[in-house]
Amino acid sequence: MLKISLNKMPTEERWILHGRLAGPWVHELRTRWKVNHRTDAGRACIVDLNEVTFIDKSGERLLRMLARDAAQFTASGIYTKHVIEHLDVRRERRLSNQLGCVIGLVLVATLGSGCERRVASAPAPRPPTVEVTPIIQKDVPLEGEWVGTLEGYVNAQIQPHVSGYLIRQNYQEGGLVRKGQVLFEIDPRPFQAALDQAKGQLAQAEAQMANAELNVKRDVPEAEAHAIPQAQLDNDTQALIGAKAAVEADQAAVEQAELNLGYTKVLSLIDGIAGINTVQVGNLVGPSTVLTAVSQVSPIKVYFPISEQEYLRMADSGGPGSVDWLTHASQIPLHLTLADGSAYPHPGRIIFADRQVNAQTGTIQVVGEFANARNLLRPGQYARIQAPTGSITGALLVPQAAVSQQQGTYQVTVIGSDNRAQLRTVEVGPRVGTLWVITSGLKPGERVVVAGAEKAKEGELVNPTPYKGTEER
Repeated sequence: MLKISLNKMPTEERWILHGRLAGPWVHELRTRWKVNHRTDAGRACIVDLNEVTFIDKSGERLLRMLARDAAQFTASGIYTKHVIEHLDVRRERRLSNQLGCVIGLVLVATLGSGCERRVASAPAPRPPTVEVTPIIQKDVPLEGEWVGTLEGYVNAQIQPHVSGYLIRQNYQEGGLVRKGQVLFEIDPRPFQAALDQAKGQLAQAEAQMANAELNVKRDVPEAEAHAIPQAQLDNDTQALIGAKAAVEADQAAVEQAELNLGYTKVLSLIDGIAGINTVQVGNLVGPSTVLTAVSQVSPIKVYFPISEQEYLRMADSGGPGSVDWLTHASQIPLHLTLADGSAYPHPGRIIFADRQVNAQTGTIQVVGEFANARNLLRPGQYARIQAPTGSITGALLVPQAAVSQQQGTYQVTVIGSDNRAQLRTVEVGPRVGTLWVITSGLKPGERVVVAGAEKAKEGELVNPTPYKGTEER
C-alpha cells in the first residue's frame, strides 16, 4: 500500500510517500502527478522517500519520469538512497550512450558511408574498494557490570555512655586505631566523687550489718533460755536481713560508679580507621552525642544492585553457559574498577544477596567483599563491579563498525564469493569489547564490510581488501 501526501507552498511543492512504490500504486501516483504537478509553476518539486519501504522496477521507471520533470528526491534510508543512486548511474549511462551515438553519427558522416570504422566503447568503471573481514566464531564469556558503593565491613559510631565536659582527644583523625584504644576523655572528677560517696555508703551499710549480726548471735542463747522474748530475736533477725540487703545495694552502687568513672575514657571497640571528630575539647557531651566514627575497612564491603531478571537468570543454573549465583556465590570472582578507570588488582567475592527485592526499583541488593590491606578503598567510594554471568558457545562476532542501525533494525553488508554486495538484516546480542555478537542473519565463513559500506551497492561488484583496523580478535 502507498500513501501519498501533497503539500503546496509558494516556493515548492512536496510529495510525501509512505509504503510500497510498486504495482497499482505506481499507476495511482503517476495519475495524481499528471493532474497536480505543474512544471511552469516556478517552484521547486521535492519527492520525500524517507518512509518508502520497497521500490520495484515499475517504481524505478516512475521515479525516472519524475526526475525528467525536474523532481528532487530526499531519502535517509540505505535502501532508498541506493535506489536513487542507481537511478543516477543509469541516467548518466544513458546520457553517455546518447552522446556516443551522436559522435558516431558525426564520424560516419565525416568519413563517408564507404569506410568502416570501429568506435571503441569507454571502459567500465572499476568496482569500488571496500575493507572486509571474515565473521569470527568462538566461545564468548559474558560479564555483567553494575554500579556499586563501598562501605566499611563494620561502621561503629562512637558515643559516650556518660555526660560531661570533653577534656582530651587521644587519636589522630583519619588514622588507624586499635580495639580498646582511648579516643576521648571526659572530666572524671564528678564520677570519682560519686564513686567515693558510694564507697562510703557501702562501708556504713557493712557496719550496720556487722552490728545486726552481733545482736542476733547474742539473742539466740538468751531466747533459748527464755531470758528475752522470742519477738526480740525475730526483730534482730529481720534487721540483719535488711542490713545485708543494704550492703548488696551499696555494692551495686559502687560498681555502677566505677563503671561511670571508666566510661569517662571513650574507647574504640574495633580496629579500623577513625573519622573526623564532630565535637571539640571543652564541649559538653552526652550519650546522644556522636563523637566520631570508626570503620573497619580491611576487608571492605561493596553493595551493588542487580535487576530481578538478572538475578533469576543467574540463579537458574540449568541453562547452558549460566552461572549459579545461589549455591556457588562465594566462588564467583568480582572485579572492581575505580572512579579513575583503573582496575583494582585484588579480586573479591560475593558474601550474600539481600532477603528481598526492592519493590520500588525492581532490584535486589548483592553484597561482596574485597581485601584492602593498604586501606586504599574507603567507605562511600564509587565502584564499577564486574562478574561473569554466563557464556555463549560458538558465537558469531563482527566488528561494531560493520553494523549499521536504521529505524530500529540492524544491517550489515555481506560480500559473497562472487564479490557482489548484499545488504543483510541481522539481530544483535551483547557487545564484547569492540566486537558485536550476531544472533541471526549471518553464517560462519561469510565476509562483512567494515569500511566503505556506503560504496557497496546491492548486487554490484566490489573490490574486497582485508580490513586494516585493530578490532579485537
